[in-house]
Amino acid sequence: MTWPEPTPDARTGPPTRGPADLVITGCTALVHDEREEVGFVENATIVVRGGRIETVTAGPATAGPVTAGPAIAGRADPTTTGLAAAEHIDARGQVALPGLVNCHTHSPMVTLRGIAEDLPIEEWFNEFVWPIESNLQERDVELGARLACAEMIRGGVTCFADHYFSMDTVAAVTAESGLRANLGQAFFSSQGAEGRERSLDFALRHRDTADGRITTSLAPHAPYTVDDADLAATARLAREHGLLVHIHAAENRDQTDASLARHGRTPIEILAGAGLLDTDLLIAHGTGIVERDLPVLARASGRVGVASAPRGYLKFAWPTTTPVSALRELGIPVGLATDGAASNNSLDVWESMALTALAQKFTEADPRRLTSRQALHHATLQSARAVGLGERIGSLAPGRRADIVLVDLSGPHTQPVHDLAATLVHSARAGDVRTTIVDGRILMRDRELLTLDVPAVVREMNARMPALIDRSHGRRIQDYDT
Repeated sequence: MTWPEPTPDARTGPPTRGPADLVITGCTALVHDEREEVGFVENATIVVRGGRIETVTAGPATAGPVTAGPAIAGRADPTTTGLAAAEHIDARGQVALPGLVNCHTHSPMVTLRGIAEDLPIEEWFNEFVWPIESNLQERDVELGARLACAEMIRGGVTCFADHYFSMDTVAAVTAESGLRANLGQAFFSSQGAEGRERSLDFALRHRDTADGRITTSLAPHAPYTVDDADLAATARLAREHGLLVHIHAAENRDQTDASLARHGRTPIEILAGAGLLDTDLLIAHGTGIVERDLPVLARASGRVGVASAPRGYLKFAWPTTTPVSALRELGIPVGLATDGAASNNSLDVWESMALTALAQKFTEADPRRLTSRQALHHATLQSARAVGLGERIGSLAPGRRADIVLVDLSGPHTQPVHDLAATLVHSARAGDVRTTIVDGRILMRDRELLTLDVPAVVREMNARMPALIDRSHGRRIQDYDT
């Protein structure tokens, strides 16, 4: 395989020789070829300098517990043999993947995991989630973000797109954890202009912080909680400042039907009317996208992505899921997501990957839909593009940031390996991730977290829980009405 030359980094300068920061040897590496098709390089060596991948080279195939099938052609670079490095990982028997991206979540909502089960969404919001969120203190948000970051690191997620409140706190936790994130301060029109202004202020103050690992977005909640004037103002601000907009839209078919009945327009048509399809836009869910929305999306001049979190759709018994195939045909990247753990119960993107593939097969009544290799493409490059980071992460290629996870497939539930892509999508679990690396920094080695103290977080979180979940006050931060 012929790789492009590494691109210089504004912070680190052009690549230099000498001791590498990190060398990973002996792994099977998931790579993308020139047509962006997923393949595997056996007995690979990955060299990292300055937080970037410098080379991915292949040696002679060796016997081991992972059988990758036909490898993409490549020759070992003799300059990497015996290469000195500050860190070395012997990854024999493991698979190296680009770090997973959770394209839409509300990380502090892990504090509400399991708080409201087996309910329709309107009761879930109005009777539990929004009354409880009126109690939120910054410390609750901090503890939730810490626990969420730990869960994502352990599950091989190296980047997440977050849409919540008290995001200064989430940004501080993200920086400390070592993760990469796109963060947006959520707002409703019921907050007046101040909500939108806070979202912009946060986005401008935190953009490209944490050594460039934190990017930011404007985060209007949804077309049913943010009026047309605020949506249009958000679009103007996004264009003026070059910001992504992260919004819930066409979450389910009921929302689309209600929007048509009230306004004569679908939620996607409302976004288009406000000018948001002419900005960089991340749409959460989109299970209510209908046929008439497709030409509207096709005319978008901005970079539009969609985040799909299928476990929540199944839990809420929504009759439709994100139309992945239709969006793919329009060239719109669909990334994987979990939503918040209050609805999804976990931040497990591996599960989202498997469920996305299964849901597409089921809804389209075609087992050939969304193959395992296509699902891996959605989990990697497609997810990176959906959150606006397609030029930085999403593939193990020279010049990309060194966001890498190592997965151990030696367990009984992943053996034997007849089809490595299928094993990764349908057999592997979050717990099979051994090592998680962001920007070349090891955040978890051999399942040991290196940046966060989970027991201390859980002890304090549990002590604060009675005050947080009290609903006797009768307040809500918002009313859910599609």
